[in-house]
Amino acid sequence: MKFGLRYCNTGRYVDPVKAIELLQAAEQAGFESAWTVEHTIVPAGHESIYPYSDDGRMAGGRADIPLPDPLIWLAYVAAHTRTIKLGTAILILPQHSPVTVAKQAATLDSMSNGRVLLGVGVGWLREEFEALGADFDTRGPRTDEYIQAMRHLWQDEAPTFKGNYVQFDKAYCRPQPVNGSIPIIIGGHTGAAARRAGRLGDGFFPARGLSVDLLDIVRSTAQANDRDPERIEITASMPDNVDDIATLRDLGVSRIVVPVTPMAGMSNPISGPDDLAGWRDIIARYSD
Repeated sequence: MKFGLRYCNTGRYVDPVKAIELLQAAEQAGFESAWTVEHTIVPAGHESIYPYSDDGRMAGGRADIPLPDPLIWLAYVAAHTRTIKLGTAILILPQHSPVTVAKQAATLDSMSNGRVLLGVGVGWLREEFEALGADFDTRGPRTDEYIQAMRHLWQDEAPTFKGNYVQFDKAYCRPQPVNGSIPIIIGGHTGAAARRAGRLGDGFFPARGLSVDLLDIVRSTAQANDRDPERIEITASMPDNVDDIATLRDLGVSRIVVPVTPMAGMSNPISGPDDLAGWRDIIARYSD
């Protein structure tokens, strides 16, 4: 079982000094990965329902929370670490140009010696899509196509892709990833996300609760698409009861991620004092 930290670009860790301290302490303690989250903007008074809380509001209803860009935050801490993997959980892929994301992710991967894990999702905040000039209603098929386009850019010598939403012809995109590609982890806790993971994902991360039904969808979809379901890595959030980790392992989970900030709906946060020594002890306890 591997252990990671989430969501590292939130709370006190928007501070650059604390961000470095967090990642270095996590790396020394043996954590395998650190994960970021994304919202480019959060329009005040949005009507879209946040799917991960009982009241349908994010961050207790606040829209003004500091939330650094996930890839830039990871690039900053990558320069101060050596082994910990750098994940997004999630990057809202249909809000971006897939060509730009492919370039950014491959650059970070190249400069960090192959440490990038690109978690992607379709998003839920319609008002954010509208502010960015992105189409909310086609976000599902766009995400599917963007994933395929990015893999061509990462893997092919002179990539060509002809899709409904993105097209390029013999478009060199250098540097390419260190290991030939970048793992794409599908985020979300819906049947649609599970099917997308089965069709296209290298991994699946249902951030707020893993069910046997979702795992069954991932695996049956993979088989229907002539893919090996065992090659789709399953990530889950830290359960309330540590003893439940063994149950998750038996279900096929290979990574557990522990929240670093006490946000709504999160359990087992690595909170504690602001001083380095104090929360180094806390991270070491999780490592044990």
